[in-house]
Amino acid sequence: MKKSKSIRALLVLSLIGLLALLTACGSSGSKASSSDSQASDTASKGNGKEIHIGYQKYGTVNILKANGTLEKRLEAEGYKVSWTEFPGGPQLLEALNVGSIDIGHTGEAPPIFAQAAGAPIVYLAHEPASPASEGILVPKDSAIASVADLKGKKIVLNKGSNVHYLLVKALEKADVDYKDITTVFLPPGDARVAFENGSVDAWVIWDPFLAAAQTATGAKLLTDGKDLVSNIEFYLASRKFAEANQPVIDIFKEELNKVDEWSKANQKEVAALLSPQLGIDIPSLELASARRDYGLQPIDDSIIETQQQIADTFYDLKLIPDKIDVKEAKLK
Repeated sequence: MKKSKSIRALLVLSLIGLLALLTACGSSGSKASSSDSQASDTASKGNGKEIHIGYQKYGTVNILKANGTLEKRLEAEGYKVSWTEFPGGPQLLEALNVGSIDIGHTGEAPPIFAQAAGAPIVYLAHEPASPASEGILVPKDSAIASVADLKGKKIVLNKGSNVHYLLVKALEKADVDYKDITTVFLPPGDARVAFENGSVDAWVIWDPFLAAAQTATGAKLLTDGKDLVSNIEFYLASRKFAEANQPVIDIFKEELNKVDEWSKANQKEVAALLSPQLGIDIPSLELASARRDYGLQPIDDSIIETQQQIADTFYDLKLIPDKIDVKEAKLK
């Protein structure tokens, strides 16, 4: 009997020891997860020595990526650069919001939608206005001859992108109520398919997709952005990253400026450089390059004011849920 009790006691002690061991392992696992989280957080600040850059299909960032100068410059500082392509600005800024990337570039409208959604973004710099680099297309055999003819029509665009504001202003100038058109929201690739198969009546799009559609399909340009919108390309970052990594931001802007200066004088070379990267023919890229200007510019009060006007317009149209103060997204 005593022997039986002793065995039971030993078994209980063994179980207690096993449970303690398992608890310790679980605790260790929790610590490892916490450490991984901290490491991930550190990497996003740049201390992990990796910078994540988001880019779209066209812009100075594409030229910067193609020539490799940023990687060389940051490698000397101990950083690695990784690149992620996005179909449009809204998708890029969503990735910035959730921490998948640290820096990116978009047009005027996406930062407004992102800020309205609570994304902690900051403006870093911008390119000159390029109003001719976006427009409203209709098929070459379409009976639609003016923006006024879009009343009651179906129009495809990337929701929350720069061209969303172009559509609003073009309709306003033509005296067409925004409610009197039907919007179809698709990224550029899907939008072109819808445009070419006749599922929609018009397509609001930016370069180089605009130029590629014009050269490939003979599509008619109802209007571009001239006298309607500025069409400014912005460079943005998460506030957390920008405030913790000013030297990296400075290097990024310096290299962008160098690329801009070279691109101004070498537009044919720009088209040849980007064609394999973007999968777009050289003539289309030459057309797109000729419609834009180059040269990095700082974020000043006039730019903030212009962005505020766009934000207020979107709020009035109920495209964003709340009023925003664009100044809150300025890097101090």
